Amino acid sequence: MTENPVKVAVIMGSTRAGRFGPTVANWFVEHAEKRADIAVDLIDLAEDQLPAHLSNEPEPDGARALRSVGARLTAADGFVVVTPEYNHSYPAPLKSAIDWHFTQWQAKPIGFVSYGGVSGGLRAVEHLRHVFAELHAVTVRDTVSFHSAAQLFDPTGKLTNPSAPETAADQLLDQLVWWGSALRSARAERPYVA
Repeated sequence: MTENPVKVAVIMGSTRAGRFGPTVANWFVEHAEKRADIAVDLIDLAEDQLPAHLSNEPEPDGARALRSVGARLTAADGFVVVTPEYNHSYPAPLKSAIDWHFTQWQAKPIGFVSYGGVSGGLRAVEHLRHVFAELHAVTVRDTVSFHSAAQLFDPTGKLTNPSAPETAADQLLDQLVWWGSALRSARAERPYVA
């Protein structure tokens, strides 16, 4: 591991029963962890259940989840959102997680790994780019997209043909590390004010 790796929070955006998200997220995390310039923290929104309703005074369990997730997002230098596409967009729990936080996203890079049917989740990614721009985050250009995702992984969660997805993941991670390092230095030199 390098002396000061970029801390990347990988956010698994689907909480749906029977979801395919863990297969995709676990593949991506395993791939990212091979790099010495990255330290990965996987945030599973199904485990860290945030309150469903935005409120100034969430219930105690919700407040604990918010503190836990919020601290992990604050510690991150950048993010990778793993998302399916639901009805031409992204899941409601992911939107809720984004909306519960504000300063945690600012002046940090965000990459996307999407999956789905024929569109591979790319329409969800396009919606997310607009949302994160509003939150003063920087989205990286390259993505990893799995079209007809369930057909691309074997029963153990391994890709049957990993070459193209691994290349795409490396491009995404290269961009994320560049932006993560540059913005971390910039925030240290001069805190970002929105």
